[in-house]
Amino acid sequence: MPFKKFTDYLLLEKHYSEHTVKAYLNDLETFSVFAKEHYGYDDIKEVNYGVIRSWIVSLVDSGIANRSVNRKVSSLKTYYKFLLKTKQIEATPLAQHKALKTSKKIQVPFSETEIESVLELLDKETGFEGLRNKLMVELFYATGMRRAELVGLKLTDISIAQKTIKVLGKRNKERVIPMLAPVMKTLQRYLEERSQLPEIKDASYVFLSAKGVKIYETLVYRVINNYFSKASAKLKKSPHILRHSFATHLLNEGADINAVKELLGHASLASTQVYTHNSIAQLKQVYKDAHPRNSK
Repeated sequence: MPFKKFTDYLLLEKHYSEHTVKAYLNDLETFSVFAKEHYGYDDIKEVNYGVIRSWIVSLVDSGIANRSVNRKVSSLKTYYKFLLKTKQIEATPLAQHKALKTSKKIQVPFSETEIESVLELLDKETGFEGLRNKLMVELFYATGMRRAELVGLKLTDISIAQKTIKVLGKRNKERVIPMLAPVMKTLQRYLEERSQLPEIKDASYVFLSAKGVKIYETLVYRVINNYFSKASAKLKKSPHILRHSFATHLLNEGADINAVKELLGHASLASTQVYTHNSIAQLKQVYKDAHPRNSK
């Protein structure tokens, strides 16, 4: 495997997730095939920027969005930085590269009313899967955790006595998040239902399927999308929007941004500042109340 040392570096030194490393590897292999087929390069260590630029053009021509192209080029950039660091090359071919322009996506968080509507829907659900889905929504909104963090949550990460959850975030960084009383109640009801499953294969994990195996990320997306489609007309209805809602609602209520940063598990404040915009409704209200011409 030509990229073994690089993937080991990402996993062991940079503490990237297996999912991220797999995406990087896929990008490198795709570029390697392109460089071989079009320019005869057996090793992408030797390519110049012209080859990379040609690959970028081919990706754009094939209809891949600029944002996705930038992510693929970012994989190459990380690889060439690794080669520089390990003294396998003297200069990176991407030194002068500028990312393609992308439109800024404003992700609109769910309103408190939309979230309450979904929780009311989930209150009517019964049985194991109904309680599991309710706990998913409550945990996302009450903790702001990521989808992968929820899927990887283990029973040993929960302290009922302390009313906290230990979350293993990006690059294996741990953080402890307090749990609200209603979430604790749902958790305990879910664990009772969980214990009644005919067979439990992945016993250490909190969230299981009805067959007793650890749930997967696509299932989580489907659950969130399904329930929020009934309560919201927003285009994007994903677990990440619930994380976004958690942060936005806390900040709107006056929470300290540094505290929100810690709860979200962000490495830098810049990541948290994405959520500092108010909801569209609030902005409209402020504008309506404060603009001098509104009273005329």
